[in-house]
Amino acid sequence: MSTGDVVPKTFHALVESAERKFARVRDVPLHPYAGSGAHYGHFFHKVFKAYMRLWKYQQENRVKLVESGLQRWEIGEISSRIGQLYFSQYLRTSEARFLFEAYIFYEAIFNRKYFEGSSKDRGVRFKELRFYARFLMVSLILNHKEMVKLLVEKFTELVEDSKSNFRGTNFKEWKLVVQEIVQFTRADTANLNIKPLRYCAMFDSNAASLPYVARFNAKRLLKFQDAVLTSYHRNEVKFAELTLDTFRMLQCLEWEPSGSFYQKHPVESRENGNLSDHSVASGLIDINLAADMVDPTLPSNPKKAVLYRPSATQLISVIATVCEGLPPDSVMLIYLSAPGDSVTDNTSQIKSLDGSSKFSTSNATSCNHHEQDNFLCQNHVTVNGDGDSSQYFENYLWLGPSRNGGSNCLYPGDIIPFTRRPTFMIIDSDNSHAFKVLHGAERGEPIALFLSPQRPSFKDPSGTDMAQNGSQFTFFLTVPLRAFCQLVGFNLSNDDLDMYNDLENIVSTAFSEWEKILCTSTSLDLVWAQFLLDPFLRRLILRFIFCQAVLTLFRLRESGHQYLPVCIPELPSIVSPKSKAVQSSISRLANRLEVADCFSFHE
Repeated sequence: MSTGDVVPKTFHALVESAERKFARVRDVPLHPYAGSGAHYGHFFHKVFKAYMRLWKYQQENRVKLVESGLQRWEIGEISSRIGQLYFSQYLRTSEARFLFEAYIFYEAIFNRKYFEGSSKDRGVRFKELRFYARFLMVSLILNHKEMVKLLVEKFTELVEDSKSNFRGTNFKEWKLVVQEIVQFTRADTANLNIKPLRYCAMFDSNAASLPYVARFNAKRLLKFQDAVLTSYHRNEVKFAELTLDTFRMLQCLEWEPSGSFYQKHPVESRENGNLSDHSVASGLIDINLAADMVDPTLPSNPKKAVLYRPSATQLISVIATVCEGLPPDSVMLIYLSAPGDSVTDNTSQIKSLDGSSKFSTSNATSCNHHEQDNFLCQNHVTVNGDGDSSQYFENYLWLGPSRNGGSNCLYPGDIIPFTRRPTFMIIDSDNSHAFKVLHGAERGEPIALFLSPQRPSFKDPSGTDMAQNGSQFTFFLTVPLRAFCQLVGFNLSNDDLDMYNDLENIVSTAFSEWEKILCTSTSLDLVWAQFLLDPFLRRLILRFIFCQAVLTLFRLRESGHQYLPVCIPELPSIVSPKSKAVQSSISRLANRLEVADCFSFHE
């Protein structure tokens, strides 16, 4: 066999070997708690090794492979598969370096136009469409908005071109993907958003309160390393299997690399014979570039299982796996965003609530003052002393579209077995308050609960579609300033940069003050005290204080505790909505936006 035949034969053998290995991990759940983690990790390592061997071989034998008929799309397909593997590893480990590696490979494919000319081959065109969808997902999570904007334009054009060039093929599913990404980006970039959702030392570490945090000590301090995130709402904004709510929460629980680490090494384009190369020689990608893009001083991101429409048993299984492997002195965070209902027929109650429409501002103001004076009563939980367990299974959350049977119903009682370990639970639902019954029913560790309002509040409810904008409570916990602006109907644009900076300074100053109060409080419950040194959980607590205060003081709504969030155990009264430290900050924010008439402040 001649040398010219050996190279392409070896190359195709390596391709077949890599594809066989990839098939073994194709359907592995993409989260850290998927069955035998070490077992799957072993196979992922073998797949990586196979593709890296293939990648190195095509680099070393580039000229001979081109002479034997290697197409550019074949290089693109290998690169795309490696990017897919790296992204899978990011989902399984939450390590940022894998996300950057995926981006590097995808960006190289895009810049070098590996799939250009796919209009002649339907199979290649489908590979290109899948590449665009995957690159969009990585760019979204990395918050590369300019790249996302460019990719959406190119992806839309590609789908339209596919319909024209392959008339016998149904591209309806790809049209739906285009609609999803357009809706997603519209919701994600509807307002000015300079500050990243990820934890950034530049924005989220308050210099004035940092010494207080450093000196803070409690009988017990827990580490946050594991989270389970899932959301389901009918017609909710999503892209692929990532909903807007989980997207926001996912980023909220990660570190933001400093700006210098986003800068990539400049590379020059050049021509190489018959092939038009971009960035560097075609087929040569610096796979170690991500090492220069990740800040080595940052701690590891908490591991996160982002579940898309799991059944109740799947969700419980993942929580059980997290619970079983939770290190000592660690806490598990569970975030659930879903609608709910009760076993009993509450149709008349819902109709009654929906039927009460018009109300006077004076009545609302009066009711709000009453709620401010008595807001703590909403946190009161009655523990059934007679041992009756039915209360734990009277209400539930819907985790999927089917409401028949129990496969999609998660009950408060389903969570009780996992309270043997420290648990921080965030429930964002119109039935969230049903989970109050968990307090006092724990099996070893007192649970920490953030429960959303059962109904959202807006200055102009008719102009806000929650299905298209995500949950208001999650919005407050992840992007509090934008949530405040949405509440009062103020749209921040790129022309409002000075306004934005003023508002961010007010919020940052408020959070710094509340941080000092919490760190020096003698009435802070140990449940919250044990979380306070973790920056992610501390930031969530501060944002909850902000959310609770804003919604309690907001007067353009009907009366009723269904419009207010609940925190169990209670936070100290000194950071309650009626406290001076909190009200003064909300007042400054409202005055700067000239919306003080939307709130009821104590004189």
